[in-house]
Amino acid sequence: MSFTHVLAVAPVTDIDAAVTWYERFFGRPADTRPMAGLADWHVTSCGWVQVFQSPEHAGSTLLNLAVEDLDRTLQDLAERGVTTVGEIQPGAQQVRFAAVHDPDGNRITLIENPVA
Repeated sequence: MSFTHVLAVAPVTDIDAAVTWYERFFGRPADTRPMAGLADWHVTSCGWVQVFQSPEHAGSTLLNLAVEDLDRTLQDLAERGVTTVGEIQPGAQQVRFAAVHDPDGNRITLIENPVA
């Protein structure tokens, strides 16, 4: 079995409000809006984050994104108005992480893993 992409999907109640928030989070507009109720951000060449209008599932996503510099990432988010970030937590082997929630409660954990 071979895969070409990984797509993480965050269900939301209001696609327009969610797109506005995720544009601030990613610091740019969606890469594509392939159909009504869906927006894609291509975060790596093979990894996409999709925001999909699905009120019955909204708030149930746990999304982990690895970053090179957690402090800088959190500073960038604050400058873009994303300030509801939890405290930085230590993990095993020099890993650090902090979580932010979108307006529907989907949790996005930012992970710095210098030993990766």
